[in-house]
Amino acid sequence: MRQPSVLIIGAGATGMLAYIKLHEAGITDVILIEKADRVGGTWRENTYPGIACDIPAPHYCYSFEPYVWTHHLAYGGELQDYMEHVGHKYGITQAARFGETVTSCVYGDHGKWQVETSKGDAFTVDMVISATGILHHPKWPDIKGKDDFSGEAWHTAQWRHDVDLAGKRIGVIGTGSTAHQVIPELIYGDHDVTVFQRTPQWVAPVPNIRFPEWLRRRWQRKPARMRAWKAAYRWLVQSVFVNATVGKWLPNKVMNILCRGHLWRIRDRDLRSRLTPDYEVGCKRLVINTTFYGAIQKPNAHLITEGIDKIEAQGVRTKDGVLHELDVLIYSTGFHNFNYMRPMTLVGRDGHTIEDSWSTGQYQTHRGVLLEGFPNFILMLGPGTPIGNNTIIGIAERQMDYVMQLIDMWRERKMSAIEPTSQAVAEFAEYIAKGVTGTVWVGGCQSWYLDASGQPTIFPYDWNEFLRITEKPDPAELVMTPVEDEVA
Repeated sequence: MRQPSVLIIGAGATGMLAYIKLHEAGITDVILIEKADRVGGTWRENTYPGIACDIPAPHYCYSFEPYVWTHHLAYGGELQDYMEHVGHKYGITQAARFGETVTSCVYGDHGKWQVETSKGDAFTVDMVISATGILHHPKWPDIKGKDDFSGEAWHTAQWRHDVDLAGKRIGVIGTGSTAHQVIPELIYGDHDVTVFQRTPQWVAPVPNIRFPEWLRRRWQRKPARMRAWKAAYRWLVQSVFVNATVGKWLPNKVMNILCRGHLWRIRDRDLRSRLTPDYEVGCKRLVINTTFYGAIQKPNAHLITEGIDKIEAQGVRTKDGVLHELDVLIYSTGFHNFNYMRPMTLVGRDGHTIEDSWSTGQYQTHRGVLLEGFPNFILMLGPGTPIGNNTIIGIAERQMDYVMQLIDMWRERKMSAIEPTSQAVAEFAEYIAKGVTGTVWVGGCQSWYLDASGQPTIFPYDWNEFLRITEKPDPAELVMTPVEDEVA
């Protein structure tokens, strides 16, 4: 079989998986480029106090590399340690090109990708796998005067560990999943914390249990003992959390009872009212947390629901004219989740750019991994994948199984270039649009799941359906350039 040259962009969980699977298949001409100084992706970038995964840890690791976690929901530091362990064990740390970004990918006349990097290097490869992830470009809100603030300010994804917060008045803008983790850490640290909330969140009370040492030792001595636990966690995620969001009545009812019941931890009626969402449970990504409601009731916590008018040198002025004086301002305002591989230049067949494809604000793919007009370009975790309610590693493993089948078609000389047909992309978009009508994601909220047209871009069916559509490529949905058409 032919051996392709492959360039992978990103050394987070998905990029490392791609590298490992390619090498397992005997493909060794692999270049892995990472913008940072080490592997890890999300868990390298985010180091704010309280950071933890909201997917059960036994369900959040590679199937071929089990790990004995200390907590039910692993903390960020341990997750980063796991990523670095995998990087060392599988040779990724030694092979990756760190501190380098891909600046352009251009599909050439000879059916190969011309790739240039920030260090001035150029590569010619058969295939490109974009594994940049979706939550790596911090989003800063468009608030008047934010550059006028005289104190320290930063985004939660760029935490300033060099700033001493003792005795400081801290403001936090945003109340998403990240904020629900970091705010209790600040409040319980005896800081005076003012929280600026635009939209309240539904919170599922899943406790972060620490696994006892005797149980961890049993798992370490014989990892097979974890199988039942992992199966239970898999069932919990896929049969309860996933099905609760995609229109299954009973799981959705259970989730409603949990979240609405959890609200009664708020003793003050007015505060409870301000923390009660006016949209369906799960419309936004469900927050998994048991510490926020207790913390926000402390005397050193202040919940502000009045809209922000502007930021001044001394603090935040809300639309009621009140100036909230602050020493530190922290933005927990999410990410530009539709950037994917951008801002790099991506030019496909016949000069077609990614901006041409996505200029309408509708982000369409074929089965979440292929883009029309970009032959032999793989977009991992692209629009149309179930990133809103499942483990990223599990999704990526399934996608890589699908991608490896495409690569094997290239290796077996069944084609030299592959991309989806226009009809296949349109049908997949229609399939996604039809499915979302019965989900909670059209439940009356604004979330990062929605594209510019207001359409949810994530997979709206259950896990078994995702397995079905990624089981095997359908040649009828693909444009395959025969090998004999290659230019020597």
